[in-house]
Amino acid sequence: MADNQAHLTHLDQLMARFGRALADQDWDALASRNGEVRPAVEPLMRAMESGELDASEVRTRLEELQQLVDAASQGANRARQEAQSALKGVNQNRNAAKAYQNISSNRPK
Repeated sequence: MADNQAHLTHLDQLMARFGRALADQDWDALASRNGEVRPAVEPLMRAMESGELDASEVRTRLEELQQLVDAASQGANRARQEAQSALKGVNQNRNAAKAYQNISSNRPK
């Protein structure tokens, strides 16, 4: 049972780190935390399935974790869209500058 409590504590700490990374919009840290989810959850699922751990404790944490993951996914999608929009603006400005350069260099003298 002590191991199971340690696993619950580990998941709680992971969710806290996940929440901080989300609040900071630290996408690298979120990606790293994402890779830690399965190893943190699997022992809890085994303990729950064997009856060593109360399912409600695990379920509550998994629901909270799912909310964090959903929020991170939405934030990442927004950041990606903002980056795409910025790149599109840069490309439009570059194309406009090239067009101006072409017009001004083809002027008769």
